[in-house]
Amino acid sequence: MIHVVGAGMAGLACAVEITRSGRAVTLHESAGQAGGRCRSFHDETLDRVIDNGNHLILGANPAVFSYLDTVGGRAGLVGQARAEFPFVDIASGERWVLRPNAGRLPWWIFSPARRVPGTKWTDYLAGLKLAYAAESATIADCVGNSGPLVSRLWEPLTVAVLNAATDEGAARLLWAVMRQTFGRGEAACRAYVARRGLGPDLVEPGVKYICENGGQVCFGRRLRALNMAGKRIESLDFGTESAVLEPGDSVVLAMPAANLVQILPEIPAPLETRAIVNAHFRLNEAVQLPGGNRLLGIIGGTAHWLFARGDIASVTVSAADKLAEKDADEIAELLWRDVAKALGKPPSAPPPVRIVKEKRATFAQIPAALAKRAGPRTAYGNLFLAGDWTATGLPATIEGAVLSGQRAAALALASARG
Repeated sequence: MIHVVGAGMAGLACAVEITRSGRAVTLHESAGQAGGRCRSFHDETLDRVIDNGNHLILGANPAVFSYLDTVGGRAGLVGQARAEFPFVDIASGERWVLRPNAGRLPWWIFSPARRVPGTKWTDYLAGLKLAYAAESATIADCVGNSGPLVSRLWEPLTVAVLNAATDEGAARLLWAVMRQTFGRGEAACRAYVARRGLGPDLVEPGVKYICENGGQVCFGRRLRALNMAGKRIESLDFGTESAVLEPGDSVVLAMPAANLVQILPEIPAPLETRAIVNAHFRLNEAVQLPGGNRLLGIIGGTAHWLFARGDIASVTVSAADKLAEKDADEIAELLWRDVAKALGKPPSAPPPVRIVKEKRATFAQIPAALAKRAGPRTAYGNLFLAGDWTATGLPATIEGAVLSGQRAAALALASARG
């Protein structure tokens, strides 16, 4: 038996891999549902099912696609036929579309119709400095902190990928994503979103797969302590009940960093966090974005990205610690002002809205945090770690979470065989 504690995307992916191998698995979750920070719910104000936040999956996310193929959920994603990213500068009214080309050679930077307006192809060469950045380097250290390319490309990319501004985001983490996306051509950059929502299309298929193939998923189980004997975990303490491990059994902890260090304080972990604020506005008609796209980058305002989900206009603001301190009505006013301009609507009071604040959305993806990311192995022979905060080499994204779960599963299975 392999026990997985935590049913966010990392734990879910881990349990799916173990189930696929034919090994018995029990997935323990303290909440009443799986998904963690990747979840959907019915909102009574909007009378719609919405996600807690907007999550993009990219063509260059092999871990996510392998997970979906295993659980039979690939059809739950809807994506671009060709990668393109429309933007609007709501201060100037200028609009443009970023269009990477097929193939590894990025000739799109030589085309004014494909690149950011007001930039030259030579401006993009600064991005190569990310490849050789020191662990202590920020994005601004590599590409600068001013100019149209910074404000119209590097800053939007950094806040979307790292949940951090360019002057604090870790250059090495952004390069890991740039190498896998823009470095591999148009298909790797294509954006995909969950057709019905994160819950129905990413989370629920995983839970169903585990349960239908011999695994167990137990909700309402909060891990209180680990009982050890030497360098081995002997049992899991859930308060009113416990799980005793037999010889050959393993444990994967796929818990938030802050929760894990309460149980294993010796584990290094990046505990500083950053917030994300999301707003979901219900309109009287379907949201129409340029080119029929489902997302729009917003420059020059408070909002960062706008997603079209039927008649719901969903807005994401990353690196939003200060914004999260404001009350919901003030946030709604600020963000609706941007959305109205982006959609070409006259100024008005906000329509029905739900504000969602994730105050600990990700760990602070800054250079100082890189050394604090623990690897999947621990000092205990049958205990392994997973989570988007662990040392995956990737930012705290769904891809990073799923990859960490799959790697932990491989180690736990090898331990069980050994």
